[in-house]
Amino acid sequence: MKVAVYYNNNDIRLEERPIPSISENEILVKMKASGICGTDVMQWYRIKKTPRVLGHEMSGEIVALGKGVENFRKGDRVFVSHHVPCYKCHHCVQGNYTACESLHTGNYDPGGFSEYIRVPEDNVRYGTFLLPGVVTFEDATMIEPLGCVISGQNQLGLKKGQTVLIIGSGVSGILHIQLSKVKGAKVIATDINEYKLNKALGFGADTVINANTCSLDEFKRINNNRLADIAIVCAAARKALEDAVSSVDRKGKILFFAVPEQDITIPSVRFWRDEITVTFSYGASPDDIQKAISLIKNRRVNVKRMITHRVPLSDIRKGFQLASEAKTSLKVVVVPDQDI
Repeated sequence: MKVAVYYNNNDIRLEERPIPSISENEILVKMKASGICGTDVMQWYRIKKTPRVLGHEMSGEIVALGKGVENFRKGDRVFVSHHVPCYKCHHCVQGNYTACESLHTGNYDPGGFSEYIRVPEDNVRYGTFLLPGVVTFEDATMIEPLGCVISGQNQLGLKKGQTVLIIGSGVSGILHIQLSKVKGAKVIATDINEYKLNKALGFGADTVINANTCSLDEFKRINNNRLADIAIVCAAARKALEDAVSSVDRKGKILFFAVPEQDITIPSVRFWRDEITVTFSYGASPDDIQKAISLIKNRRVNVKRMITHRVPLSDIRKGFQLASEAKTSLKVVVVPDQDI
């Protein structure tokens, strides 16, 4: 089978490997669509573990079942989570599933940028989800990103009528826009790219701001002379951090959703005085994934229009270029060559 092996953002090699063998309680999935995530193109983060087959937003069709698998059949259309909790450790018992060591270290084999994927027992049990008929394979590549957004917003207690500032209007930013609007929030979105600002408006932002030109006074004018109740940082740049810190109101909350480019410094005296809450988010639990599937199925969140580019596995380099530059693209999805 063909696999795409990542060495760096400009060096992704199509290689041949044997189709994986599966053991008891495992399944073999034929990849039908696999999304390129923003973390896939974070070269500084990925290069430490290269070479490897990336891809963790994978949907496909079950083509083989190991002995003992009872809840699935050949031909089932599924989304498979790469990270799953153990449900046994201290963190899981507390309900903090994204803190589970198994969730942080587990994966399927190889990654989703391959023609076939072996799904280990725990991922079969806790991370394999049947797709509703109305959810396409390509739609399903957005399940994991939306699950992560749900997990992040779970920490915020977002209420109807609050103002949410979303800094960075790429894929995660636009998912945060849509989910915030579902909850009845007023959304102000920022970016430095006009293409993304237009996309943010198209997906429901009440107001968009070019982060390069807008002042704090201008932001307050837009928001009835108030700062934001919640700021969600979906960009890695230091300026995004600075904008969040300066834009959040007393008793406000900041969610660092994107991976920061470098360690951050916060104005602790001001945050103490104004009781600002700072939180981070990593991954999604199976419950978050189930909620994401429901939102997509019921068209509460429109993921179909977010997919701007499809590339065949054999041309995945083009997909990585589009995703890393991200100037005129949102979601880039890799599909089998025969499906183009």
